Amino acid sequence: MRSHSYHDVLTGRRRRAAVREVVAEPGLVLEDPTSGFCGALVRLEHGAAVLEDRHGRHRVFPLAPAAFLLEGKPVTLVPPRAQPDPRGRRSASGSVRVTGLRARTARDSRIWVEGRHDAELVERVWGHDLRVEGVVVEPLDGVDELADRVAEFGPGPGRRLGVLVDHLVPGSKESRLVAAVRDDDVLVTGHPYVDVWQAVRPAAVGITAWPTVPRDREWKAGVCAALGWGEPAAGWRRVLAGVRSFRDLETPLIGAVERLIDFVTTQGE
Repeated sequence: MRSHSYHDVLTGRRRRAAVREVVAEPGLVLEDPTSGFCGALVRLEHGAAVLEDRHGRHRVFPLAPAAFLLEGKPVTLVPPRAQPDPRGRRSASGSVRVTGLRARTARDSRIWVEGRHDAELVERVWGHDLRVEGVVVEPLDGVDELADRVAEFGPGPGRRLGVLVDHLVPGSKESRLVAAVRDDDVLVTGHPYVDVWQAVRPAAVGITAWPTVPRDREWKAGVCAALGWGEPAAGWRRVLAGVRSFRDLETPLIGAVERLIDFVTTQGE
């Protein structure tokens, strides 16, 4: 093997020539100069390179400066740069984030939720998706007059309506109100929780579980009292601040909202 150094005539010292660094891409044909083993790079593992020769035999060689020959010249293998985490290009809902987004003109279709907290939570997680699709979310302030409100809205092809309902379980008041709505251009989904706060995973807000609140007490006030959160307005700020992505929400809410978005955006226009 030839020496890859040169003599510095000014200092009288011999300097080693710089060795080229090569990204360790699988398939590179490399030679170990000590043993003469030649093979294609299979992978890097635990600070070593695995080579495979033409007979299928594998040998492991430690990574070190100028440890291999590539086309007869010494090289230093360096690991490939880590690829950016694709989650960095994801929205809070897990969808691919659209860069340089300009909000689409709002559709005639709408998504209704029961109250302001529901609307803020949906915006927190699905806001990017909703702007991409041009979908407006509006709070209803309860579903007691749902059938009348739907009739007033006048759903139809190209004007669909999705409704998210809290505590939508068999036998509940909400289930009876929803049963009165029958229209092919209206989809009502819901979750089983008494309040949308419960659809946030307890760990996201630093608790082990949501407190049990007696039925004769307003749920949010009871929760805040049990946890020492003060008034419900202060409690809601804690809850909303704890939600960073869909991973902080319970599955029933995620599924319900995703179904509504799909419903109001897949329509004949």
